[in-house]
Amino acid sequence: MAISKEQLISDLAEAVDAPKAQVRALLEHLSEIVSDALENSDEITLPGIGKLKVTARPARSGRNPQTGKTIEIAAKNVVKFVPAKALTDALN
Repeated sequence: MAISKEQLISDLAEAVDAPKAQVRALLEHLSEIVSDALENSDEITLPGIGKLKVTARPARSGRNPQTGKTIEIAAKNVVKFVPAKALTDALN
């Protein structure tokens, strides 16, 4: 089951003994900082969690599953998540 934004805010507020409104504002600012950094092709390292970085995905051929026809998929930038070793070790 996925954790919701509200549950994350509640858990963080309880863990650091802070008001939920303050934690909500902090998460919104974090989102803006990450978006701005990724737009500038910077990497974001979240200690103990992982790294977010932008990678270029080249143009490629694909197949339309409904018709079976070959289509061209345009090149684009995507966000890639690389988990930290600590997170990987915790899961295994």
